[in-house]
Amino acid sequence: MATQAGAVEPASRVDDGRTPVADRIRERIRGAHGRFRANDNIAAYLEDGELELLRQEVADRVEDVLRALVIDIETDHNTRDTARRVAKMYLTEVFAGRYVPQPPVTEFPNVGHLSELMIVGPVTVRSACSHHLCPIIGRVWVGVMPNEHSALIGLSKYARLVEWVMTRPQIQEEAITELAGLLQNKMQPDGLAVVMEADHFCMKWRGVKDSDSKMTNSIMRGSFLKNPDLRREFLSLLAGRMQ
Repeated sequence: MATQAGAVEPASRVDDGRTPVADRIRERIRGAHGRFRANDNIAAYLEDGELELLRQEVADRVEDVLRALVIDIETDHNTRDTARRVAKMYLTEVFAGRYVPQPPVTEFPNVGHLSELMIVGPVTVRSACSHHLCPIIGRVWVGVMPNEHSALIGLSKYARLVEWVMTRPQIQEEAITELAGLLQNKMQPDGLAVVMEADHFCMKWRGVKDSDSKMTNSIMRGSFLKNPDLRREFLSLLAGRMQ
């Protein structure tokens, strides 16, 4: 509703006569002895309609942050709707991996008894540093050494699982550990390798402002860890793709 000089009244606070929704969700998680760290998925603890209530609550808090930064959100047309946009971005896009269930992934039996190295990637990574909430943008490669009992998944499903794990605030080292564990549990291969290379905007945008630094790390499990020839083959095949 417009007020004087074209100003717009701030969005009304979430008030359903009960405790704020974020507090209710936290207490529910604590009651179940669960966790709600930055890179945890809390979808199982959300009730119907709460995500939309949470989005309004976050928008209200972002308005408080903008006001504390002495940013005019009443008369400045560029920031009047910023809080709503930021809340939507956090909950449904850049941090969506915290609030939605794991995407469905169809698994296929290894009918052909495939036992040769498979490499998938690069899969684009869009994540955020949990220290400063700055973007982490990079690529992931996955190496799989299946056995006759392994489950196989479609190529597009790797991308969906990567997105689900990565769209949370976290550090890169923990992110690929989470991804490796998820893939290992789903596929049960003889060997699994995950390599991630990423730009960290907490270094590019702030701090040392080093525009060229990247971080690369890897996880090797099973035969990739035990067999140096397999590990060498995987890394050599990756070398040309990481240019």
